[in-house]
Amino acid sequence: MHNDNSTKCWGKAGKEWCEVAQRNDFRMFFIMPYTLQQLGDVSGKRILDIGCGDGGYSRALAQKGALVTAIDCSEYLIEYSINTAKEQGLIIIHYIRNSCDLYDIQDNYFDVVLCSMMLMDCENLDGTIKEIARVLKSDGKIFASVLHPCFNGKNIKWTDGDNETKVVVVQNYFLPKEWEMPPAKGINDTVIWRHRTLNEYVKVFVKNGLRITDLNEPLPTEEQLKMSPRIGWLTKIPMFLFWELEK
Repeated sequence: MHNDNSTKCWGKAGKEWCEVAQRNDFRMFFIMPYTLQQLGDVSGKRILDIGCGDGGYSRALAQKGALVTAIDCSEYLIEYSINTAKEQGLIIIHYIRNSCDLYDIQDNYFDVVLCSMMLMDCENLDGTIKEIARVLKSDGKIFASVLHPCFNGKNIKWTDGDNETKVVVVQNYFLPKEWEMPPAKGINDTVIWRHRTLNEYVKVFVKNGLRITDLNEPLPTEEQLKMSPRIGWLTKIPMFLFWELEK
C-alpha cells in the first residue's frame, strides 16, 4: 500500500463517511439510481467496484447477480463493507488497495469497472486509469462519475437562494488544484479535494488506450425532485458528470 495523502485522509474520515453516506440525498436518490440504471443487466458479469467506500454499489450489484470485487484504500471502509455484505448474505471479494496499484489482480479479468465519484479523489489519476485498463477485458466497459469540473470547485460557488434563484459563479476554473475540507456536512475530518479539468480527464483516458463511448449530464426525474429540495438544483446546472468508456 502507498500511504499517500488520499489514503491517509480517507482512512480518518471513513467512519463518519459511512454514517453520512447512507442519508446523502444526491448519492441515494440521484447518483446511485442513475449509475445502476446505466449499468443495466449485470447478472453473471465480473465487476470491479474501485473506490467502493461503504460498499453500497457492491451490495446492490451483488444482489443483481454480479460477481463483485470491491476495492478501497481505507481499511475501515473495507471492514464496514465486508461486515455489511455478510449481514446481508452476499458474496463479495474485498481488497485493501490503492487505486493505482491493484497488485495480485490479474490482467484482462473484469467485464466492467465501476468508478463512482472517486476519480477526482485519487492522488495518482494516471496510475489509476492505467491499472483499470490493465485489469479490464478487451471490449470491457468503464462507468465513471465525478463532480462536474465546470460547476464544482474551490473557486466555483453556488449563491444563496432557492432552486429558481440559485446560480453558479465561476471565479477560477483552473485553480486551486487541491484543498482540504470535510467530504460532506456532518463530518468533522477533512479530506483532500482535487480539481481536474475536462482536458485532464480526457487526455488520461486517451493515453491509456480507452475510448469514450458516452457522456451524460442527466436531469432528475419528477420522482427524484420530490425526494429532496436540493435535487431541484440539478434541473438548471449539472453537479455530476457521468462517463462511459471502453477498452
